[in-house]
Amino acid sequence: MTHTPNARSPLLAAALSILAITAAQAAVMSPADYKDGKTRIASEYKTDRQHCKAMSGNAGDICVEQAKGREKVALAELELGRSGKSEDDVRLRVVRAETAYAISREKCDDLSGNGKAICVQEAKTVETKALADARMVKAVGEAREDSAQEVGAASYKLALEKCDALAGEAKETCITAARQRHGK
Repeated sequence: MTHTPNARSPLLAAALSILAITAAQAAVMSPADYKDGKTRIASEYKTDRQHCKAMSGNAGDICVEQAKGREKVALAELELGRSGKSEDDVRLRVVRAETAYAISREKCDDLSGNGKAICVQEAKTVETKALADARMVKAVGEAREDSAQEVGAASYKLALEKCDALAGEAKETCITAARQRHGK
């Protein structure tokens, strides 16, 4: 079964539209909620680190890496919740990829020889794919913004063209309405 990029396009479009809606809705966090979120994240991180002190060796190292990762992801999610910006969505994706890699890499330390090399390579491959996906989401978002600007400019030009068919006060009213409608 071959998997063509076109087969994924409808799914990708649906996922991106959901992300756009989610990001727009997420940008309603008050400054007090943001501050409370940061306090909660710091408290959870401190608790997680305390839990890790009871562990020794690589298990302790993995625990610390997981605690750091949860904190970084939670902070990135909080920032996205505050801003709702597509850049913060991409940043969240990057942070998730990097923390997953760091945790996986730490888990590889329990292995040795070829098994460890394979484990590290698998972790790096997963990170590379996740980072590529994040870049793709960023590129699609930028393309969508460019497209919206082009469509807006074309719509404004069309509206002005329609106004040219009128004369006098009707033409001036039409031009004023077109400018207001298109933010000019």
